[in-house]
Amino acid sequence: MYTEFQKHLQQTLQEIKDAGLYKNERVIVTPQSSGIQVAGEKGNVDVINFCANNYLGLADSKELIDAAKKRMDERGYGMASVRFICGTQDTHKMLEKAISDFFGTEDTILYAACFDANGGLFEPLLTADDAIISDALNHASIIDGVRLCKAVRYRYANGDMADLEKQLQAAQAQRFRIIATDGVFSMDGNVCPLDKIYELAQKYNAMVMVDESHSAGVVGKTGHGVTEQYNLRGKIEILTGTLGKAFGGSVGGFTTGKKEIIDLLRQRSRPYLFSNSIPPMVAAAAIKTFEILTRDNKLQDILHENTKYFVEKMTAAGFDIKPTQSAICAVMLYDARLSQEFAAALQQEGIYVTGFYYPVVPQGQARIRVQLSAAHTREQLDKGIAAFIKVGKQLGVLK
Repeated sequence: MYTEFQKHLQQTLQEIKDAGLYKNERVIVTPQSSGIQVAGEKGNVDVINFCANNYLGLADSKELIDAAKKRMDERGYGMASVRFICGTQDTHKMLEKAISDFFGTEDTILYAACFDANGGLFEPLLTADDAIISDALNHASIIDGVRLCKAVRYRYANGDMADLEKQLQAAQAQRFRIIATDGVFSMDGNVCPLDKIYELAQKYNAMVMVDESHSAGVVGKTGHGVTEQYNLRGKIEILTGTLGKAFGGSVGGFTTGKKEIIDLLRQRSRPYLFSNSIPPMVAAAAIKTFEILTRDNKLQDILHENTKYFVEKMTAAGFDIKPTQSAICAVMLYDARLSQEFAAALQQEGIYVTGFYYPVVPQGQARIRVQLSAAHTREQLDKGIAAFIKVGKQLGVLK
């Protein structure tokens, strides 16, 4: 059987390559940071990194590394078990409290990744009698989580409150309703209109779930996410998020919110019940992250300043930039092959970015997604902007 299946796979892979959609992975040989080295045919190459989710520059933080080393000495390497059997340490409970305190929520549950948090969220809470109203541009993990649930599914156009209201009206036929949305939509960088979503939820008796993966640590005056930005701290029933972006860039996800919701997830959420606990060293480093973010707002302030500077300069240069309220700057190129050629040419200029194209974004919406960090220096930003302009002129994107 595999001989036939192998031919099918080879043909499919060739079709992906022919369409210019094949993804190649580049190898980093240094710690993740604003400046890294990637492996090349003639040796390692220094580049400025503009495509990591390392928003606050904490991925190589000495404070986090020291905290992880210390806890590994104290509590070991791994848990070798799921939480309810023998996989819960004091470190995990400390991290859950730190997350709850950060977001102003009642309780928190940890997962191996936010993909698991979203994938294991809806099925334990809702039945075929209930409804999920989901933004059309929600992350794949939310989409998959919704698919695993028997609730009636509604979808509204991205950030379109008139459409959301229409779907909420239709969903009155169901018992319970949850509106599900990304806090920041990762491909465009736009923030969900949570204030308006909350108003409609109140009007039509619905709950709200927000994925804070790209917004926590970034959005809001002090980086506490979209609930801070819209003055809704503690009012949203469910928040999910990751430790893999602003909060140190490691692994691990979480759901935080109303205590009864979290309690039921501990009893019935399959990714939680059947996956090992995150390692103690990861939890300890994450705890240190929240200590740093509670100490002051220096990193968030630098990030906001860097983002504003980069977007203004790129827009002035003539690039087509999606409106953004986050640290994500989508440089629109529309053509998949062009996005790959542009990214490859930028790497020759010492700028490390990635072209995004279908199926990661819709057909005809290819782009280079630039992600700013508090670790970027003004010199690095200027070098990146200059390289974009040079390559843009070479490839006919700029005149």
